[in-house]
Amino acid sequence: MSGGLEGPPPEERPTPEGRRNKQGIRIDPEVEATHEPRRTVISALVEHEPGVLAEVSGLFSRRQFNIESLTVGPTTDDDRARITMVVEEPDPGIDQVKKQLRKLIPVISVRELAPDAMRRELALVKVDAERPDQVAAVADMYGAKTVDSSPETATFEITGARQKIDAAIETFGQFGIREISRTGTTALARGTDETAGSGPATEVSSAETANQTNAYTQTPTDD
Repeated sequence: MSGGLEGPPPEERPTPEGRRNKQGIRIDPEVEATHEPRRTVISALVEHEPGVLAEVSGLFSRRQFNIESLTVGPTTDDDRARITMVVEEPDPGIDQVKKQLRKLIPVISVRELAPDAMRRELALVKVDAERPDQVAAVADMYGAKTVDSSPETATFEITGARQKIDAAIETFGQFGIREISRTGTTALARGTDETAGSGPATEVSSAETANQTNAYTQTPTDD
């Protein structure tokens, strides 16, 4: 081509995907893509010292992450505690949660747990006891333990997966529920797999998590 630029003619040149913004900068289609949120459990091993929980909860508040529950408790090491968070975010948001948590000084390790991890929650449910036989039958159905009773009310302790707790509360609702208190989810990885150890945690990628979902839903792991 005489007097022109080397390369293919304009009509044969590849055209980048994505639209341009008002400044003429092309926007990556992946950035604009809509990602469906998913619920997942993130476990963090942290230094057991004052202010750690405030730092973690403050991070979620500042970043406006959608956190469903947060529990914290001691571990076998008196100097460390475990924080278990249930979040519901699109995958880019979940990745950001883990990255931002790792930046906090007291955080030792962070891991997103696989779908088959052992997840448990505790709930106290106070119901009207005008039909004690029927109330007791529902309690037996969900393995609920009676922790208090009176002529007017009965209070039950229920432990299990979130789905089980939800189902029990819905069934107790036919008698009239006076009060509910729930702990939120706590979880551990299965077998010899570390939940969040002292060293770098093995991450479960979004693709691996999605591939494990079917197996999780078919396996009665949470009673």
